[in-house]
Amino acid sequence: MSLKTIVQIPQAPKKTKKLTKHKDVRIDNYYWLNDRENPEVVEYLNAENAYTKEVMQHTESFQKDLFEEMKGRIKEDDSSVPYKLNGYWYITRFEKGQDYPVYTRKKDSLEAPEEILFDCNEMAKGFSFFNLGSMSVSPDNTLVSFSVDTVGRRQYTIQIKNLVTGEIYPDKILNTTSSSTWANDNKTLFYCMKDEVTLRSHKIFKHKLHTDVEDDIEVFYEADETFNTFIYKSKSKKYLIIGSSSTVSSEYRIVNADTPDAEFKIFQKRKRDFEYSIAHYNDSFYIISNCDGATNFKLLKTSETKTEKRYWKEVIAHRKDVLLEDIEIFRDYLVVNERENGLNKLRIISWDGTEDYFLPFESETYTAYIGSNPDFDSDVLRYAYNSLTSPSSVIDYNFKTKLSEIKKEQEVLGGTFKKENYESKRIWATARDGVKVPMSLVYKKGVKFDGTSPLLQYAYGSYGSTIDPSFSSVRLSLLDRGFIYAIAHVRGGEYLGRDWYENGKLLNKLNTFHDFIDCSKYLIEQNYTSPKHLYAYGGSAGGMLMGAIINMNPELYNGILAAVPFVDVVTTMLDDSIPLTTGEYDEWGNPNKLEYYNYMKSYSPYDNVEAKKYPNMLVTTGLHDSQVQYWEPAKWVAKLRELKIDNNILLLHTDMDAGHGGASGRFESLKEVALEYAFLLDLEGICG
Repeated sequence: MSLKTIVQIPQAPKKTKKLTKHKDVRIDNYYWLNDRENPEVVEYLNAENAYTKEVMQHTESFQKDLFEEMKGRIKEDDSSVPYKLNGYWYITRFEKGQDYPVYTRKKDSLEAPEEILFDCNEMAKGFSFFNLGSMSVSPDNTLVSFSVDTVGRRQYTIQIKNLVTGEIYPDKILNTTSSSTWANDNKTLFYCMKDEVTLRSHKIFKHKLHTDVEDDIEVFYEADETFNTFIYKSKSKKYLIIGSSSTVSSEYRIVNADTPDAEFKIFQKRKRDFEYSIAHYNDSFYIISNCDGATNFKLLKTSETKTEKRYWKEVIAHRKDVLLEDIEIFRDYLVVNERENGLNKLRIISWDGTEDYFLPFESETYTAYIGSNPDFDSDVLRYAYNSLTSPSSVIDYNFKTKLSEIKKEQEVLGGTFKKENYESKRIWATARDGVKVPMSLVYKKGVKFDGTSPLLQYAYGSYGSTIDPSFSSVRLSLLDRGFIYAIAHVRGGEYLGRDWYENGKLLNKLNTFHDFIDCSKYLIEQNYTSPKHLYAYGGSAGGMLMGAIINMNPELYNGILAAVPFVDVVTTMLDDSIPLTTGEYDEWGNPNKLEYYNYMKSYSPYDNVEAKKYPNMLVTTGLHDSQVQYWEPAKWVAKLRELKIDNNILLLHTDMDAGHGGASGRFESLKEVALEYAFLLDLEGICG
């Protein structure tokens, strides 16, 4: 790839800004980019986009080929596996040539006439971004509340549609989280509002059908700025439940869904470092909690009339090596989603105590999880299964017959994919502190392990979010061209249990970065690849990971993909007006405290850019991103341009229409992937 270009390399003007905290002064020359309404800012972002386009111009036809190739593997006229709820079968389908889903239902039978709930292709007309957030059908099946975002900042507008007449009522509820929940009276709708500045979900309201939205009643206000609130209905349909959660604690309130005007009752008061979640069954609540030192969580139960912790009784004890992730309750069975040694396990327990067993899975790099099971009375568990080499399957398992039925396996079109042509495995690298860090690898058979193969190493590593080894038809465009793909299950996720998360957050955050680097070194030592052919990719908090590793060990990587990267950690965490900041203190620390300030500053990618050589880099962001503001990657790129002493490529691509999740169309997002893949493949000299 050549830097010879007609368009001049953008240089953001330096405007000195002193930032002082704890008597420490940081100079931020690009702070001024924090204003999306400033024409000079827009001009700079457009200049970066023009530069990216110019540098990548020789790959444009290749990008189009990649886009068509990736799109060509996806079935355009596809539909979801139907699920039954309250007498109706619900189906989501896509039509050929269309970008957005069509939501439908059929009464009683799959042979019944189709009723279109929402055609998002029609609804999206006139918008550069469109997302139907969620929908909630009333218990009598005559109304549906739905939410729409046309900007990409995840501020949704809720409306109500009459499913009998097709009329959409004129009332609009603005600035919500997207979800809403009906009481059992078919006329009371609960929803959650966001703070207009911070976008924190902080208030629960109730709306009465055919009344003015201005008269909606606030039923709960979450005053603690580190908490978010939400509302849902129990699967049993008996309770409306308000939840409040922070990184380290939670609290719930309940009311009978038949009496929505009654007062919500606290289930169990919040305490710091005390987390729990609840599910209702018969006359009891089942509770997943870390109480009493249950780091990996345990299952308890209590009477619905005595919900305080002192009444909770243990059902499944805490286990040091098994993380209890989730449960699904049916009339006759309890399904427990566990994780042991990084692998998902689905445990089936009958309420009468006669059965307790696990569904069998054989691969060592697979993903299995509980699917959509809204029908409380069902004898069938729906779950999903896939691996790095096997497309995703939706499977129905019958508790009574013990038989499994694959309802649908993801089709990979194009005629060239055969799962037996690919291999996957799990390997373990030893980190600098002696801890073994797992990696999941996938590659096409025949790839050489002599240091010459290109390898893309991915990780996230924050919030306890586990990146499972799952299939991607898009990724085949790299694998088929000789790339090895590696997921590093670094500390900060929960792949190896809750302690794996605790050891990668707050004052242990450096473990996340060190794990990734030590995995890279291991991949090089074992001849899977070499620094000339090693690439790294991460997005959002994983973008912070990218920024940290190139400050620490830039020589290990030939190229970096950083998507919507969170890189200006100290400044962002000191600004409590930015969306999501205060709720992040328990993840990153509160920099208003000197210890956390110093620790954050020691790894913050933006604060640690130096005059040295950096890898080739492509950085992507969205102008309307509400989670990682566009100015973080923009400032970072500007500072890298100023200080780096190499001739390697540095590109910033800003989607001027999208937010944190990128483009909204079904295939539109593949254009950005095509750009990213073309960037990597061009660095490898592979353009075809």
